Amino acid sequence: MKRGDSLLHKFKEPNKERPVLIITRDEAIQKLNSITVIRATTTIRNIDSQVYLSEDDGIPDPCVLNVDWIQTVPKSKLGKRITTVSNERMAEVFAAIRFAFGFDNDN
Repeated sequence: MKRGDSLLHKFKEPNKERPVLIITRDEAIQKLNSITVIRATTTIRNIDSQVYLSEDDGIPDPCVLNVDWIQTVPKSKLGKRITTVSNERMAEVFAAIRFAFGFDNDN
């Protein structure tokens, strides 16, 4: 398990298994019981806080990572690994995080 891995996770609401992307730094993953992930959704809105994933990324169905849904989940609740996203895609994820949290602003 490492940053950039996409795994399955079953959320309580809406009680559906979804892919998530690990964003916790690698050095911390082994030491923590819970890690931070971004949930994927098939609701694609083409907004700057979403990162598109496709079969080219190793995802069976097109979806987006919605960085407005960043959350921390127990590692024990994570299921099988789907894929590991590329460094280029991770750069897009971190750009979306900067946008969603306003880190690009000078304020």
